[in-house]
Amino acid sequence: MPFDLRPFQWSDVPAITAIYRHYVEHSVATFDLTAPGETAMAEKFGHMRELGHPIVIATDESGAVRGYAYASVYRPRPAYRFTCEDSVYCAPDAQGQGLGRQMLERVIAESRQFGFKQMIGVITADGAGSIRLHEKLGFRHIGRHEKLGFKFDRWLDIVHMQLEL
Repeated sequence: MPFDLRPFQWSDVPAITAIYRHYVEHSVATFDLTAPGETAMAEKFGHMRELGHPIVIATDESGAVRGYAYASVYRPRPAYRFTCEDSVYCAPDAQGQGLGRQMLERVIAESRQFGFKQMIGVITADGAGSIRLHEKLGFRHIGRHEKLGFKFDRWLDIVHMQLEL
């Protein structure tokens, strides 16, 4: 299925919120335990937009949002200003179609243009697909933190991966 990639628009907030809600409620891809509402997501994406950080929206032929990806602040302290963390989320029925790769490739390119020098992937160790995606795009494993998060009544490890931009 062909996808179009474009910048974030305010009208994307409901779809972004719904996609993220799925991952909060049904996966360990995020450590959020309660899905944020549209107001919180609008504030988050609005802040990234104000900073000029890369946000990529994927749509299908009908214009429906099928996924989103972005790179933003890794940590808030000023010395980290050249380091970003990436996030990639596909609608559940859009997984396995190469969409995550398309979006992350675009986010990497836009992050370079923005002036980020390092990109960090913070991935739940159970996320084999996300780990493979990052490996295919040149990220290297830089660490694993054991039992860092607790969700769905179990402890979860985190893998850190890094790409020099």
